[in-house]
Amino acid sequence: MYDTIKFLHSYWAYLVLLVLIIATVNALVKFFGNKEFQAFDFRVSLFTLITSHIQLLLGLIFFFVSDYMALISDMGMGSIMGNDDLRSKIIEHPFAMIIAVVLITIGYSKHKKKLTSKPKFKLLAIFYTIALAFVLYMIPWKIWLGIA
Repeated sequence: MYDTIKFLHSYWAYLVLLVLIIATVNALVKFFGNKEFQAFDFRVSLFTLITSHIQLLLGLIFFFVSDYMALISDMGMGSIMGNDDLRSKIIEHPFAMIIAVVLITIGYSKHKKKLTSKPKFKLLAIFYTIALAFVLYMIPWKIWLGIA
């Protein structure tokens, strides 16, 4: 089960990143271009919400089936916080990604309440851009690029 969840979490992340970039760029371009909100815009923002929630679920399952809980128990939080690699994997990455999914959820929920296109795109652009920044910052680039 561990290997399957790790595989799914690792490769689903590419889809999440791609969809989040598309949704963010779409919202920014259409906000600054004063475009009308279309069915495509709704679908891409909804698909971003769905894929990010699935990724969060996979990440949480991965966290609890991995040896991270045993490491926390054995080493203690002080030791984990003192180790850059472990702190990034066990604390920073999960926390930042949860914040990113919360931002996506808030942006999606708030945009639905607006009646005109400009405010819809504004909310999506703001929340999705900040979420994208969190995701890009916390991606384990060394693993993605095959450096480590």
